Amino acid sequence: MKPNPYLVVISIVVSLALAGCASNKIIIDKQYVDMAAYNHDLEECRAYADETGGVAGEAAKGAVGGAVVGGAIGAIVGNSRTAGKLGGVGAVTGAVRGGSKSKAEKLKIVKRCLSGRGYRVLN
Repeated sequence: MKPNPYLVVISIVVSLALAGCASNKIIIDKQYVDMAAYNHDLEECRAYADETGGVAGEAAKGAVGGAVVGGAIGAIVGNSRTAGKLGGVGAVTGAVRGGSKSKAEKLKIVKRCLSGRGYRVLN
């Protein structure tokens, strides 16, 4: 049985997105750092980052945009069935991209917050 190319594309996109999530660790220079104070500051900085909104909201926005673009491309190059399939692929791709963008923005906020509190953020 031949694999469905649309499912292969979706699998690749999701795998790449999950691989990108592994790099969300914050590395600081721990020399002369009170780790209890750092952990407290880290939690406060994460709370500030959470005020930017949820990953789910950005993923939903990305899904809608991706579905529209994918469906339009499918309609141009094929028929309604192709439009539907490419719309689905676009929705998944857009959702992953939107969620990743939101996570990256939150990570930047946490790093800036920690830097502002005097920590040397190394990554």
